[in-house]
Amino acid sequence: MTSTAGSGTGRSAEAGFTLLEMVCVLAIVATLAAIIVPILPRGTSRARLESIAIATAAVLKADRNAAIRNATEIATEVDSASRVVRSGASDRIVRIPDDVAFDTLLATRCDGIANRATIRFFSTGMSCGGAIALTREGFGYEIRVNWLTGRVDIVALNPT
Repeated sequence: MTSTAGSGTGRSAEAGFTLLEMVCVLAIVATLAAIIVPILPRGTSRARLESIAIATAAVLKADRNAAIRNATEIATEVDSASRVVRSGASDRIVRIPDDVAFDTLLATRCDGIANRATIRFFSTGMSCGGAIALTREGFGYEIRVNWLTGRVDIVALNPT
């Protein structure tokens, strides 16, 4: 006896998925997503925080280099209220996310002038110095500007 179910086009009468099967699969996927999504980290990751620290240091280094190259003084604005680091030599801006602690230690006077929310670089390469700390949930980075040499360094805080 031969069956007609597999003859002809090679398809059986039951080929494909029913609507009920599709709904069940979608329900399982939705349940898994509801369980997994809250577990995923939110906010700024360690890698993102590191990239923000590198971008901040790059702005500071570029301003120092511009001060030396143009034989002039350049001030990098470090505004903790608006959470930005703004270049004094270009239009570059680094915005600090709200979930990152943004602390600064800046000179109150520099070269005999009152200093407000800036790190100033001189044509000699020297600077007023300062430090910018970016931290989140036990890890972070500090961008340090040496007052004598103007060198910009990134130091990991609480490395694991």
